[in-house]
Amino acid sequence: MATPRELHELPADLLRARVRERLTGRREFPGDLRIGPFPPEVTSRIRALFPASPTPAAVLVPLVDRGDELTVLLTERAADLKHHPGQISFPGGRLEPGDADPESAALRETQEEIGLGREYIEIIGRLPDHIIISGYQVTPVVALVRPGFTLTLDVTEVAGAFEAPLRHLFDPRNQVPRMRRLGEEELVTYDLPWSGHNIWGATAGMLLTLRQFLAEG
Repeated sequence: MATPRELHELPADLLRARVRERLTGRREFPGDLRIGPFPPEVTSRIRALFPASPTPAAVLVPLVDRGDELTVLLTERAADLKHHPGQISFPGGRLEPGDADPESAALRETQEEIGLGREYIEIIGRLPDHIIISGYQVTPVVALVRPGFTLTLDVTEVAGAFEAPLRHLFDPRNQVPRMRRLGEEELVTYDLPWSGHNIWGATAGMLLTLRQFLAEG
Protein backbone atom coordinates (compact mmCIF):
# COMPACT_ATOMS: atom_id res chain seq x y z
CA MET A 1 0.00 0.00 0.00
CA ALA A 2 1.45 3.34 -1.04
CA THR A 3 2.21 5.92 1.60
CA PRO A 4 2.04 9.67 0.85
CA ARG A 5 5.79 9.68 0.22
CA GLU A 6 5.43 6.97 -2.43
CA LEU A 7 2.59 8.46 -4.46
CA HIS A 8 4.94 10.58 -6.54
CA GLU A 9 6.74 7.40 -7.62
CA LEU A 10 3.65 5.71 -9.07
CA PRO A 11 3.53 5.47 -12.87
CA ALA A 12 0.67 7.29 -14.52
CA ASP A 13 -1.47 4.19 -15.07
CA LEU A 14 -1.36 3.26 -11.38
CA LEU A 15 -1.97 6.84 -10.27
CA ARG A 16 -4.95 7.03 -12.62
CA ALA A 17 -6.28 3.77 -11.22
CA ARG A 18 -5.81 5.07 -7.68
CA VAL A 19 -7.88 8.16 -8.50
CA ARG A 20 -10.73 5.98 -9.73
CA GLU A 21 -10.44 3.49 -6.86
CA ARG A 22 -10.47 6.05 -4.06
CA LEU A 23 -12.82 8.72 -5.42
CA THR A 24 -15.34 7.22 -7.83
CA GLY A 25 -18.81 8.22 -6.67
CA ARG A 26 -17.63 9.79 -3.39
CA ARG A 27 -19.97 12.63 -2.45
CA GLU A 28 -20.47 12.60 1.33
CA PHE A 29 -17.89 13.12 4.09
CA PRO A 30 -19.79 13.31 7.40
CA GLY A 31 -18.00 15.51 9.90
CA ASP A 32 -15.07 16.14 7.57
CA LEU A 33 -14.92 19.86 6.80
CA ARG A 34 -11.48 21.14 5.84
CA ILE A 35 -9.52 24.34 6.22
CA GLY A 36 -6.51 23.72 4.02
CA PRO A 37 -5.19 20.16 4.36
CA PHE A 38 -5.76 20.08 8.11
CA PRO A 39 -7.64 17.16 9.70
CA PRO A 40 -11.08 17.67 11.28
CA GLU A 41 -9.73 18.12 14.82
CA VAL A 42 -7.65 21.13 13.72
CA THR A 43 -10.48 22.56 11.65
CA SER A 44 -12.83 22.38 14.63
CA ARG A 45 -10.40 24.45 16.74
CA ILE A 46 -10.07 27.28 14.23
CA ARG A 47 -13.53 27.13 12.61
CA ALA A 48 -14.75 30.17 14.62
CA LEU A 49 -12.19 32.35 12.82
CA PHE A 50 -13.92 31.76 9.50
CA PRO A 51 -17.36 32.94 8.27
CA ALA A 52 -20.24 31.37 10.19
CA SER A 53 -22.53 31.09 7.15
CA PRO A 54 -20.29 30.64 4.12
CA THR A 55 -21.59 30.83 0.57
CA PRO A 56 -21.74 27.44 -1.20
CA ALA A 57 -19.26 27.18 -4.07
CA ALA A 58 -17.57 24.50 -6.15
CA VAL A 59 -14.35 24.11 -8.10
CA LEU A 60 -13.26 21.57 -10.66
CA VAL A 61 -10.00 19.74 -9.93
CA PRO A 62 -9.17 18.82 -13.57
CA LEU A 63 -6.66 15.99 -13.87
CA VAL A 64 -5.53 15.90 -17.50
CA ASP A 65 -4.68 12.41 -18.71
CA ARG A 66 -1.55 12.88 -20.81
CA GLY A 67 -0.94 9.15 -21.14
CA ASP A 68 2.44 8.87 -19.44
CA GLU A 69 1.62 11.68 -17.02
CA LEU A 70 -1.34 13.04 -15.06
CA THR A 71 -1.29 16.80 -14.82
CA VAL A 72 -3.56 19.20 -12.96
CA LEU A 73 -4.97 22.15 -14.90
CA LEU A 74 -4.75 25.39 -12.93
CA THR A 75 -5.60 29.02 -13.56
CA GLU A 76 -4.03 32.32 -12.58
CA ARG A 77 -6.74 34.69 -11.38
CA ALA A 78 -6.96 38.15 -12.92
CA ALA A 79 -5.08 40.83 -11.00
CA ASP A 80 -8.09 43.09 -10.47
CA LEU A 81 -10.49 40.55 -8.97
CA LYS A 82 -11.96 41.35 -5.55
CA HIS A 83 -11.07 37.99 -3.99
CA HIS A 84 -7.63 36.34 -4.28
CA PRO A 85 -6.31 38.46 -7.20
CA GLY A 86 -3.37 36.95 -9.03
CA GLN A 87 -3.47 33.69 -7.08
CA ILE A 88 -3.33 30.22 -8.57
CA SER A 89 -6.70 28.49 -8.38
CA PHE A 90 -9.01 25.90 -9.85
CA PRO A 91 -11.82 26.98 -12.17
CA GLY A 92 -15.01 27.44 -10.18
CA GLY A 93 -17.26 29.78 -8.26
CA ARG A 94 -20.42 30.11 -6.23
CA LEU A 95 -23.46 27.92 -6.80
CA GLU A 96 -26.14 29.74 -8.79
CA PRO A 97 -29.91 29.07 -8.57
CA GLY A 98 -29.81 27.07 -11.82
CA ASP A 99 -27.09 24.69 -10.59
CA ALA A 100 -28.46 21.30 -9.59
CA ASP A 101 -25.41 20.42 -7.48
CA PRO A 102 -21.70 21.26 -7.03
CA GLU A 103 -20.83 19.22 -10.12
CA SER A 104 -23.13 21.37 -12.26
CA ALA A 105 -21.62 24.55 -10.83
CA ALA A 106 -18.05 23.35 -11.34
CA LEU A 107 -18.72 22.37 -14.96
CA ARG A 108 -20.54 25.64 -15.72
CA GLU A 109 -17.81 27.79 -14.17
CA THR A 110 -15.09 25.83 -15.96
CA GLN A 111 -16.80 26.39 -19.30
CA GLU A 112 -17.27 30.09 -18.56
CA GLU A 113 -13.78 30.78 -17.20
CA ILE A 114 -11.51 28.76 -19.46
CA GLY A 115 -13.74 27.35 -22.22
CA LEU A 116 -13.07 23.71 -21.33
CA GLY A 117 -16.01 21.80 -22.83
CA ARG A 118 -17.94 19.24 -20.82
CA GLU A 119 -17.38 16.61 -23.52
CA TYR A 120 -13.73 16.38 -22.39
CA ILE A 121 -14.54 16.00 -18.69
CA GLU A 122 -15.30 12.82 -16.75
CA ILE A 123 -16.48 13.56 -13.22
CA ILE A 124 -14.98 11.07 -10.75
CA GLY A 125 -16.01 12.22 -7.25
CA ARG A 126 -15.63 14.86 -4.59
CA LEU A 127 -13.22 15.79 -1.84
CA PRO A 128 -14.43 17.12 1.53
CA ASP A 129 -15.68 20.71 1.52
CA HIS A 130 -13.11 23.40 2.27
CA ILE A 131 -13.86 26.65 4.12
CA ILE A 132 -11.92 29.65 2.83
CA ILE A 133 -11.37 32.99 4.49
CA SER A 134 -13.17 35.00 1.79
CA GLY A 135 -16.48 33.50 2.91
CA TYR A 136 -17.05 30.40 0.78
CA GLN A 137 -17.58 26.72 1.51
CA VAL A 138 -16.05 25.08 -1.53
CA THR A 139 -16.76 21.58 -2.81
CA PRO A 140 -13.79 20.27 -4.85
CA VAL A 141 -15.06 18.10 -7.73
CA VAL A 142 -12.33 15.82 -9.09
CA ALA A 143 -12.44 14.96 -12.79
CA LEU A 144 -10.31 13.26 -15.42
CA VAL A 145 -9.89 15.32 -18.58
CA ARG A 146 -9.01 13.85 -21.95
CA PRO A 147 -6.60 15.79 -24.19
CA GLY A 148 -7.58 17.55 -27.40
CA PHE A 149 -9.28 20.56 -25.85
CA THR A 150 -8.56 24.20 -26.66
CA LEU A 151 -8.91 26.74 -23.87
CA THR A 152 -10.60 30.11 -24.31
CA LEU A 153 -9.95 32.27 -21.26
CA ASP A 154 -12.35 34.84 -19.87
CA VAL A 155 -9.75 37.55 -19.37
CA THR A 156 -11.95 39.42 -16.88
CA GLU A 157 -11.45 36.49 -14.49
CA VAL A 158 -8.45 34.50 -15.68
CA ALA A 159 -5.02 35.86 -16.57
CA GLY A 160 -3.60 32.50 -17.64
CA ALA A 161 -3.78 28.73 -17.38
CA PHE A 162 -1.15 26.01 -17.11
CA GLU A 163 -0.69 22.34 -16.25
CA ALA A 164 1.52 20.97 -13.48
CA PRO A 165 2.49 17.29 -13.12
CA LEU A 166 0.54 15.69 -10.29
CA ARG A 167 3.50 13.57 -9.23
CA HIS A 168 5.66 16.68 -8.89
CA LEU A 169 3.09 18.29 -6.59
CA PHE A 170 2.75 15.10 -4.54
CA ASP A 171 6.51 14.80 -3.98
CA PRO A 172 7.30 16.03 -0.43
CA ARG A 173 10.65 17.35 -1.67
CA ASN A 174 8.76 19.94 -3.74
CA GLN A 175 6.52 21.16 -0.91
CA VAL A 176 7.74 24.30 0.84
CA PRO A 177 6.58 24.72 4.48
CA ARG A 178 5.12 28.05 5.57
CA MET A 179 4.18 28.88 9.16
CA ARG A 180 0.82 30.61 9.47
CA ARG A 181 -0.88 31.92 12.58
CA LEU A 182 -4.65 31.59 12.85
CA GLY A 183 -6.00 32.91 16.14
CA GLU A 184 -4.07 31.13 18.85
CA GLU A 185 -2.93 28.37 16.51
CA GLU A 186 0.40 28.23 14.71
CA LEU A 187 0.00 25.90 11.77
CA VAL A 188 2.35 24.67 9.08
CA THR A 189 0.96 25.07 5.57
CA TYR A 190 2.71 24.18 2.34
CA ASP A 191 3.39 26.04 -0.89
CA LEU A 192 3.68 24.01 -4.09
CA PRO A 193 5.96 25.82 -6.54
CA TRP A 194 5.98 24.80 -10.19
CA SER A 195 7.67 26.42 -13.19
CA GLY A 196 7.58 29.98 -11.91
CA HIS A 197 4.16 29.64 -10.28
CA ASN A 198 3.51 29.33 -6.55
CA ILE A 199 0.46 27.29 -5.61
CA TRP A 200 -0.59 28.07 -2.05
CA GLY A 201 -3.57 28.72 0.21
CA ALA A 202 -6.82 26.91 -0.48
CA THR A 203 -5.66 25.50 -3.82
CA ALA A 204 -2.57 23.90 -2.28
CA GLY A 205 -4.75 22.67 0.58
CA MET A 206 -7.12 20.92 -1.81
CA LEU A 207 -4.25 19.31 -3.70
CA LEU A 208 -2.75 18.02 -0.45
CA THR A 209 -6.19 16.75 0.62
CA LEU A 210 -6.32 14.87 -2.70
CA ARG A 211 -2.90 13.43 -1.90
CA GLN A 212 -4.13 12.28 1.49
CA PHE A 213 -7.17 10.54 0.01
CA LEU A 214 -5.12 8.78 -2.66
CA ALA A 215 -2.59 7.59 -0.09
CA GLU A 216 -4.95 6.39 2.62
CA GLY A 217 -5.46 2.70 3.32
